[in-house]
Amino acid sequence: MNLILLGAPGAGKGTQAEIISKKFDIQHISTGEILRDEIKKKSKLGEKAIKFVESGKLVPDEIIIEIIKKIIGSRAKNGFLMDGFPRNLKQAKMFLKVLDQLGIKLDRVINIIVDNNEVIERLSTRRTCSVCNNVFSVDSDEDNTECPKCRSKSIKRKDDDPEVIEHRLEVYEKESRPLTDFYTGEGLLVNIDGSGNEKEITERILKFL
Repeated sequence: MNLILLGAPGAGKGTQAEIISKKFDIQHISTGEILRDEIKKKSKLGEKAIKFVESGKLVPDEIIIEIIKKIIGSRAKNGFLMDGFPRNLKQAKMFLKVLDQLGIKLDRVINIIVDNNEVIERLSTRRTCSVCNNVFSVDSDEDNTECPKCRSKSIKRKDDDPEVIEHRLEVYEKESRPLTDFYTGEGLLVNIDGSGNEKEITERILKFL
């Protein structure tokens, strides 16, 4: 099974991707995680990407497309679930060409829809562990919170500041919304209500898989 998850930042793509990929034993490919790892390692890719990530802008397509191609070609034996890519129409068309080269077809594109005000609230209270990369929510906009998984110090990503979130949503509206029309035309898109708890959202998705 080969899937794509669409949705604004904070829509819950990462959480649902992890659940679904485990259920169907397919490769979870998170471009956000790939880029954060590269930034943490201070690689050449990370140095190129960090200025875009911290300002809430999209990372250039050329930086990530080859990485995705290699991962799908080497690890996605049972299928894959794309989380955070493609983000715009150009990337979508590039990705289809890559899949054609690999002889792979998409099965479904899941679009998780969440109200912008809820997105801002979710991301403003999101923290990431500095050691294990666990992502979790806090009760308020507080700093120096311990990771509930490994008890290490957590950090608030710069792209989760309210001002940057608003810019990220603007970028999403401009660059990513046309994807829904594109995948609708391909007969692949399914819209999912992203409100409620994780289990409710998962159940809505599974009805279409």
